[in-house]
Amino acid sequence: MLQFVQTVADLATRPQNIETLQNAGVMTLLRPLLLDSVPNVQQTAALALGRLANHSDDLAEAVVQGDILPQLVHSLASQNRFYKKAAAFVLRAVAKHSPGLALAVVACGGVDALVLSLEEFDPGVKEAAAWALGYVARHNEQLSQCVVEAGAVPLLVLCLQEPEMALKRISASALSDIAKHTTELAHSVVDNGAIAHLAQMILNPDAKLKRHVLSALSQISKHSVGLAELVVEAEVFPAALACLRDPDDYVRKNVTTLMREVVKHTPELAQFIVNCGGMAAVVDYLGDSSGNVRLPGIMMLGYVAAHTENLAMAVIMAKGVPQLALCLSEEREDHMRAAAAWALGQIGRHTPEHARAVAAASLLPALLQLYLDANSSEDLQVKCKKALKSVLQKCTHLPALEPLLYEAPSNILKHVLCQFSKVLPHDSKARRLFVTSGGLKKMQEMDAEPGSAMQEYIMVINNCYPEEIVRWAPVPLRPSFPVLRRLVHLSQKKKTLH
Repeated sequence: MLQFVQTVADLATRPQNIETLQNAGVMTLLRPLLLDSVPNVQQTAALALGRLANHSDDLAEAVVQGDILPQLVHSLASQNRFYKKAAAFVLRAVAKHSPGLALAVVACGGVDALVLSLEEFDPGVKEAAAWALGYVARHNEQLSQCVVEAGAVPLLVLCLQEPEMALKRISASALSDIAKHTTELAHSVVDNGAIAHLAQMILNPDAKLKRHVLSALSQISKHSVGLAELVVEAEVFPAALACLRDPDDYVRKNVTTLMREVVKHTPELAQFIVNCGGMAAVVDYLGDSSGNVRLPGIMMLGYVAAHTENLAMAVIMAKGVPQLALCLSEEREDHMRAAAAWALGQIGRHTPEHARAVAAASLLPALLQLYLDANSSEDLQVKCKKALKSVLQKCTHLPALEPLLYEAPSNILKHVLCQFSKVLPHDSKARRLFVTSGGLKKMQEMDAEPGSAMQEYIMVINNCYPEEIVRWAPVPLRPSFPVLRRLVHLSQKKKTLH
C-alpha cells in the first residue's frame, strides 16, 4: 500500500500525469488511506492529495466534494508532525484557488486547526500552517478577518522571531496578506507589534525574506497617514534605501513600492523620503531597471510631485523628468506609459517653470502622439490628454508649444493658442519668432468656430500685429526678407506707442 501511495504522490508532481490520475479515480482510492493504520501511508496519501489539489481548482473542488477536509482537520490535532505538514499542505492547495474554496477550508474548521498548529514545537509544521493561513487571508477582507479572529496574528508575529529562515519568510508573507485589505486589518497586525520586528529584518541578507518584509510594510503603510507614520517612526528609512541596490529585482521593486505608499499620504511624509535621499535613489533605480518593476518608482515620483511646487521641483532637480521621458519611450505596456504620463502631468502642472521642465524635454509631442494613437488604450489616452492640458495651461515656453500647432486636434489646440495669446502681447521677440517660424501663417489656416474660445485666442494674437503682417501671413515667409523685417519692426513700434 505504501508503494502505491508513493507512486501516486510521485506521479502527481508532473502536470502531464494529472488527468490520467484523475480519470483513474485516485481521489476515491486515496481518501480511505488517510485513516490507514500505517503513519507513512497516511502522510503520503495526504501529500498526494495536496499535489493533486494544487494542480487545478477542479481537483481542489473534488477534494472538497469528497468530504476529505473534515477528516484532515480532525487528524491535525492528533497526528505526528509529518502528517500535520502534509495536511496543512492540502488545506493550502485547496484554499489558494478561489475565495469559495478558501471559505470551504474555513467552514470545516481548517483555520482554527491551522492556528493551533502555529503553536507546535516543530518549525516545519508552523511554516506549513502559516503558509496555508496566508493563502486563506489573501483572497478578501472576510477571509482575512476569519484568520485574525482565530488568533493567528500574535502567533505569526512570534514566528517572525524564530531562527528558521523559511518560517520567517512565510510568516512575513502571511502578515502581508492579512494587512493588505483594510485599515482595520492592518491595525490588527500593527497592534501585535509586527512593525518593529519587520523593521529589524530589512537589512537581512536573505533576499526572499526582504521581499516579504518590504511587502508587509507596504501593505501596512498604504491604508492611512497614521499607519505610514508608524512605519517611518520605526526607523525603516533611510536603512531601506540600501535595498534599492539589491541584486534581487523584487526586493528593489518592493522597497520602491514601500516608498510610494508612504509618500502618497502627505507633503510631510514625501519631504521626509526626499530628505533621506529617496528621490535620487528612485531616479537611479528607474535608470537601472526596465519593465513592470519600474511602475512603483514612476508612481512614487508622481505622488511626490503632486503635493507641492517645492516637491515637484525636487523631482525636477533629481533629473526625474528625463528618466520619466525614457520610461514613456522605452516601455511597451500601455499601463506603464500611462503611469509615466500621469507623473509628468503632476510635475508640470504647478508653475511655468515646472511646465517648461517637461516641455523642454520634448515631451509634449510625445504625449500628443500617444493620445492620438488609435492603438493606445483608453486609460493611456485619458492620462496623456490630462497631462497635456495640465502642462499646457502653465507652459509659457513657446518654442516647445509651436510644434503642436501643426498636429494637435482642436480640443488640445485651444490650450496651445491660449498660451500664445497670454505671452505674445508682452514679448516682442516671441512675436517676431511666431511670424518667422510660420506659426502665424499656420494659425490663419485654422478653422475656429465663431464665438469659440479658440477664435477669441486667434483674435487676441492677430491684434498683436499690424494688419499687413496678418494679411501677409499666408505667404511663406523667411527672416531674411527685408519687407518682413520692416513689418515686424513696425509691429514692435506700434506696441511701444500703445
